[in-house]
Amino acid sequence: MPPAVQSRPVDRGKVLAWALWDWGSAAYNAVILTFVFSVYLTDAVGDGRPEASAALGYAIGGAGLLIAVLAPVLGQRADAAGRRKLATGVWTGLTIVTMAALFAVRDDPGYLWLGLVLLGLGSIVFELASVSYNAMLCQVATPGTIGRISGFGWAMGYVGGIVLLLAVYTGFIAGEGGFLGVPTADGFDIRLVALAAAGWFLVFALPLLLRVPEVPPAPDRPARLGVAGAYRALAADLRALYRASPHTLYFLGASALFRDGLAAIFTFGAVLAVGVYGVGAADVLLFGVAANVVSAVGALVGGRVEDRTGPKAVIVTSLLGLLAAGVVLLFVSGPQAFWVFGLLLTLFVGPAQSSSRTFLARLAAPGREGQLFGLYATTGRAVSFLAPGLFGLFVSLFGTQRAGIVGILLVLAVGLLALWPVRPPRMSPGNGRSAGL
Repeated sequence: MPPAVQSRPVDRGKVLAWALWDWGSAAYNAVILTFVFSVYLTDAVGDGRPEASAALGYAIGGAGLLIAVLAPVLGQRADAAGRRKLATGVWTGLTIVTMAALFAVRDDPGYLWLGLVLLGLGSIVFELASVSYNAMLCQVATPGTIGRISGFGWAMGYVGGIVLLLAVYTGFIAGEGGFLGVPTADGFDIRLVALAAAGWFLVFALPLLLRVPEVPPAPDRPARLGVAGAYRALAADLRALYRASPHTLYFLGASALFRDGLAAIFTFGAVLAVGVYGVGAADVLLFGVAANVVSAVGALVGGRVEDRTGPKAVIVTSLLGLLAAGVVLLFVSGPQAFWVFGLLLTLFVGPAQSSSRTFLARLAAPGREGQLFGLYATTGRAVSFLAPGLFGLFVSLFGTQRAGIVGILLVLAVGLLALWPVRPPRMSPGNGRSAGL
């Protein structure tokens, strides 16, 4: 167990402003990418054809490749120039623009590619915004509170997803056009949801930009790095990182694997709920609300446990819980079983995500958080094809969607095995950063 760390009091206003970005980002994660617009794009615009779902996977996968190339360099340049908050604001603004543009995607197969391009672009700029946003955790947290503040941020994201999903479900989707009675022809109700989600993200991203100060420039880096210079510096930093702290690189690799499995749980959860366990299409949104509640509770509890035990113990416990619940889901059937064990699964997703973020934040040298979180995004995207690819492979081999669960579990298991030998950060009483690996 790491020694207790004495920390100055945190600025609660800055913490809340920072966490409200997570709350607002649920508009993209929960509404656009997971439960509402992606389903509309494949089932309505794409007429439910398998080719439409495959095209969505290719679009998100292609976006992942671009993120893998751009994220570490852009994070490094934001740190060097002291523009971390500016970078968060610019990429967030572009995300909001792509979300609002989805209003143009009508319920017609001819609009499928427009929707796919916008979702792909949205995935790129949202991930780049997340790189700088995650790095800002070290600007609002202290060494003794970083775990609970990260958990608080994840919980805010989940609760924001709950509130927004309930709002769009009751206002625009339930019955015919919700209680607002909006027209449903040509997908107008779902297209309005995209506009509402864009407005939601805009409103709740503003406090971070107004309340949290900008990071000072990194003193040992030129303020303006060209692209080639940034990559040369990145290569040099990787070599230096490996010599000084090889387990940091090992963690980046291990976390890339299990984070891909975590992402696949949400990507394919709604598909499995309807296609395998018989959950009604409308009830999937209600399950999403419940899943966010459970994940928020898990993130909050995991954050408090982490500040006592360290992040690795929380991640390992969460991955073991995910594997156990996933194995049970392989053999049970029916909506009730999915609700029980699906929610048990989501209980462990929140702490795994939150503690993975703080594991890296505890390792990051001051002034280099954006660069390291850029590598975090890059390594995650570099293997982002694994879980979706294995899901599709097992479905094809066995002719049933249920078999796809095995592919996801395999990625989680390999991630756990890769994490097992990684040394956790040893915290120094003075600053809470890694005392050496």
